Amino acid sequence: MAKLYINEEIKKGHINPEIYGHFSEHLGRCIYEGLYVKEDSGIPNVNGMRTDVVEALKEIRVPVLRWPGGCFADEYHWMDGVGPKNKRKKMINTHWGGVLEDNSFGTHEFFELCGQLGCKTYVNGNVGSGTVREMSEWVEYMTFDGVSPMADLRKENGRSKPWKVDYFGVGNENWGCGGNMTPEYYANLYRRYQTYVRDYKKDEPIRKICGGPNAGDTDWTRKVLATCFAAPHPDRDFHGFMDGLSLHYYTYPGSWENKGSATCFDEKEWYETLYRALYIEELIRMHGAIMDGYDPEKKIGLIVDEWGTWFDVEPGTNPGFLYQQSTMRDALVAAVSLNIFNKYCDRVKMACIAQMVNVLQAVILTEGERMLLTPTYHVFHMYREHQGAELLSSEFADVPAAGMEEYQMPSLCESVSMGEDGSIFATIANLSIEESQPVELVFAQMRPKEVRAKILTEEMHAFNTFDEPCRVKETEFEGAALTERGVSFTIPACSVVSLKIC
Repeated sequence: MAKLYINEEIKKGHINPEIYGHFSEHLGRCIYEGLYVKEDSGIPNVNGMRTDVVEALKEIRVPVLRWPGGCFADEYHWMDGVGPKNKRKKMINTHWGGVLEDNSFGTHEFFELCGQLGCKTYVNGNVGSGTVREMSEWVEYMTFDGVSPMADLRKENGRSKPWKVDYFGVGNENWGCGGNMTPEYYANLYRRYQTYVRDYKKDEPIRKICGGPNAGDTDWTRKVLATCFAAPHPDRDFHGFMDGLSLHYYTYPGSWENKGSATCFDEKEWYETLYRALYIEELIRMHGAIMDGYDPEKKIGLIVDEWGTWFDVEPGTNPGFLYQQSTMRDALVAAVSLNIFNKYCDRVKMACIAQMVNVLQAVILTEGERMLLTPTYHVFHMYREHQGAELLSSEFADVPAAGMEEYQMPSLCESVSMGEDGSIFATIANLSIEESQPVELVFAQMRPKEVRAKILTEEMHAFNTFDEPCRVKETEFEGAALTERGVSFTIPACSVVSLKIC
């Protein structure tokens, strides 16, 4: 029997709600058709935002939304997306499918969506093809409450009061689609551009996100931090002109050129995918160690603002739309990823799954008026109690291995937190597709009086369709029982279990 030892007396950090963040790019059917259907649509909407999608997203307590990209951010000129919609400039989305972008979803629409969701805002600025002035004026347009050219323009466009920008990303993937820059060149541009991301309200500062590495590119991290921390700057407490450093990591088996099907895969591909998902822990350690050298007090958050699975697109769909199904494999990737982010909450301050609707590891898929919740959605719903909770010390013992050939890993992965009311919340994933595992939770001092549990389990290829939208969904888990020192249960193969213990 695997034993999970929990010391409820040791709190290891605060789990920022933003770790459960989302990303929506002008890509495929994520925004158009997925989130935004325009005000005159026959699909029920509020100011153009799909009512069914918004209500579903509110259920998982979306804490923050990143927009407009992604690669799209560094070819996005915000002025094209404000003002009367019939006068907005049209453009070709060169990154994603070569389709027409009519800019009907712009700054005002983004803040309308975040308002409906009740979430924080994360805006990505254009460094790759934009100017300092353009970025500075966008910040002024969004956040300045006074008399100025951009504030006046915002009022002319129907918004008298400024919005609150919680996070601002200075560029995106500037090592690649954002300009193919060297780390030193980008870092110097970052220093320059971020200067003009002004805090017009001192009690509502904008947290600035510096463009970080792709996966294991530690050279980028070292050189960007060295440049950003180099003289001249006011003092070391200025922490490199940044509040966060981004990290992007996608999970897929095989090669970048041949990622394999989202729904048709064998046991080896299952384990390879989960093995690679677990690698995010090593990446956090690697980049975190470099950050520790400049920021030992961890004032700079590691911002994993693009993560998730990336497979070949569904047959018959536009290759540039990145539309893929979501199976139990995706659910387990989400579960282990979120468990890891929780465990490193002292450094990981935000994570945004890619992407919210109809793109990559989406939590929701739409087709006309129809909508479905993916297995990944249910993981986010099951994990939502971790948001804003305190991470507890937890460690598994006697955990059997799972895997095939070179892809060997512990079969169980967990995180445990304590809410404000003192209740304890545990999430456990069984990565094995063959073996169920008996588990006992053992507390240091607590003697539980009540346990409530949910489970997500199905055959490894299982996914939801528009004709069968509820094949994979969370259900009540009746198998958890109180013991003298904790809770015991058997977690089935290919499962995610959440437990609330009082």
